[in-house]
Amino acid sequence: MLATIAAGLLLITLDNSILYTALPTLTTELGASGTQSLWIVNAYPVVMAGLLLGSGTLGDRVGHVRMFVVGLIVFGLASLAAAFSPTAWALIATRALLAVGAAIMMPATLALIRVTFTRERERNIAIAVWGSMAVVGGALGPIVGGALLEFFWWGSVFLINVPVVVAALVATALIGPRNDPDPAKRWDLLSSVQAMVGLVAAVLAIKELAHTPPSGVVLVAAPLVAAVSFVLFARRQRRLADPLLDFAIFCNPAFSSGVLAAGFAMFTMGGLQLVTTQRYQLVAGFTPMEAGFLVAAVAAGSLPTALLGGAFLHRTGLLPLVTGGLAGALAGVVMAIAGFQWSFAVLVVGLVLTGGGLGAAMSVASAAIVGNAPRNRAGMASSVEEVSYEFGNLSAVALLGSLLTVVYAAAVDLPAGAPGRAGLSLADARAAAGGDAAVVGAANAAFDTAYLVVMVVVAAFLAVGVAVTGFLLRRHGPGTVSQLHADH
Repeated sequence: MLATIAAGLLLITLDNSILYTALPTLTTELGASGTQSLWIVNAYPVVMAGLLLGSGTLGDRVGHVRMFVVGLIVFGLASLAAAFSPTAWALIATRALLAVGAAIMMPATLALIRVTFTRERERNIAIAVWGSMAVVGGALGPIVGGALLEFFWWGSVFLINVPVVVAALVATALIGPRNDPDPAKRWDLLSSVQAMVGLVAAVLAIKELAHTPPSGVVLVAAPLVAAVSFVLFARRQRRLADPLLDFAIFCNPAFSSGVLAAGFAMFTMGGLQLVTTQRYQLVAGFTPMEAGFLVAAVAAGSLPTALLGGAFLHRTGLLPLVTGGLAGALAGVVMAIAGFQWSFAVLVVGLVLTGGGLGAAMSVASAAIVGNAPRNRAGMASSVEEVSYEFGNLSAVALLGSLLTVVYAAAVDLPAGAPGRAGLSLADARAAAGGDAAVVGAANAAFDTAYLVVMVVVAAFLAVGVAVTGFLLRRHGPGTVSQLHADH
């Protein structure tokens, strides 16, 4: 069953990054405008983030096996529709439907681990495998997308999901656990709508920061809508006997540190993947597949530490693995920065070390979250973690993508007579240069400066994560209990 759950999560995370290399082909084949191209990518994370919290808590009521199966079916049908989309808007709609399936399925994957593996050590290892699939899926996306586009048409990047969905459905029917609904648990639709509106508005606000120039209306309206929705949501939760989100659970420092560690880890991973694939494709001339293999170094480093972290959590406690993992990732980013300036081999080693730290922190963060929530609130806990993952990744793409453009524009020193468009971005410079080596060289140098600045910001962000989780987990060293509800 663990393999089936892991396959479901692999599909979700693969679809989050597979379009990084496929988007240029999709844009050309479907004649998509700039806005349509943006929403082909954005529809998936925006819709998924909005639905996660409500779908996870609904799973506590109707049963997580049922949610997993329904999510798989929706995801498979949406994949078929996406593969044969005749227009850009049709593809955007099917990407949104893919997100619905992912949002139904994703909290159920972690919740099923919580209710299936009742022994702490077994559950820690299962969660470690689950967390590894999240890392592998994100890293494999650009590689799989690039490989498929070399041999097949663009629809293959979606069609590849279908056989995995069919196999997962068959396996669930044959070896899946019994569905265990709790009809006595109430599911408040209004709370779910408030959470969805707040999360979607917050995501749109973050996404708008990446636009050049951003829309003033969206930057004002989206945060306002998000704030109002979250305030109304919080007030309603305090009045409900069975709330969609029990805020009291955040009083547990282990739970809170797990949520924060998940966000810090995904911010780092998303940021590294975004800027490194861009730099080595645009400046160094790597193919999409080569750039994908480069960032896969992070996944290569994370796999062993994620599994070892889950296996030894019961002995080490949370502090060495969560805070120590983030500290190891920080050291890796610093090494990658040094390697970028001195040696490509050192850069690769730095990425592997970064992955090692993130793997330990992410797998143990998941254990801290689900192990500190009661069994009958497994869906709620899983949803909180996945919202943290999504926001970490979205924030990295939006904020660091914007920073890359801003620093480039400030740092570029174009030769006299160069077209003004070349000062906007590296892509614009290459398009406007007309083969002028001086313009391209100046643009490449500015982009390298921007890349270094973004990497330093990622390191600073990780340093904050080390400090915050270290404070929260100061009493969770070796020999301490890491999971309040480990065997219930």
